[in-house]
Amino acid sequence: MDIRRADQRYRGGDEAAGIETRHAFSFGSHYDPDNLRFGAVLACNEETLAPGAGFEEHPHSHTEIVTWVVEGELTHRDSAGHESVVRHGDVQRLSSGSGVRHVERNDGPEPLTFLQMWLAPLRPGGEPFHEVVRGIADSTPYAVPEAGAMLHVRRLGAGERTAVPDAAYAYVHVVRGEVLLDGQRLAAGDAARITGARGLRAEGVTGAELLIWEMG
Repeated sequence: MDIRRADQRYRGGDEAAGIETRHAFSFGSHYDPDNLRFGAVLACNEETLAPGAGFEEHPHSHTEIVTWVVEGELTHRDSAGHESVVRHGDVQRLSSGSGVRHVERNDGPEPLTFLQMWLAPLRPGGEPFHEVVRGIADSTPYAVPEAGAMLHVRRLGAGERTAVPDAAYAYVHVVRGEVLLDGQRLAAGDAARITGARGLRAEGVTGAELLIWEMG
């Protein structure tokens, strides 16, 4: 189990434009050949956008892009004609296929923080695909078959436990609160990269929210 702390993330973004980014993996100018991916996960970016800030139209291809809003509202528009407003509790996925362009903005009155996770598809290409699952329930898995991955959303009370799926690769990200994972204390923004997970449990030290990727 490899623990990566929130303060170890690469800092990016554009302060003048109201964009603050923290990258968990090698990204852009922050090139690290030893931190390119874990299982199917290529990126886990924590983005904070001031009101009115955003990412203007830009391209993606051959990537499964899953977004989880922590606070605020994210407005998404893409070149395939999809438009959505994503809030906390919603899972948005953009399967970029052979190519798509999109815009992401904070059109709300409050700061926006969201996690964006990029996964490598098992096979490149295909038609772009977009969906939003509203208000996903606790413990309800969200499948990304194109990447051979499953996302588990867990909300724990203090003292409550949840199993980490037994899997070749498991990526655990703490969205909020604090948890104990195999004796290690993880706080918001911390993550664990687990190879060959077997019989592991996470316990809420406080109320907590976790995103867990299960990958073959």
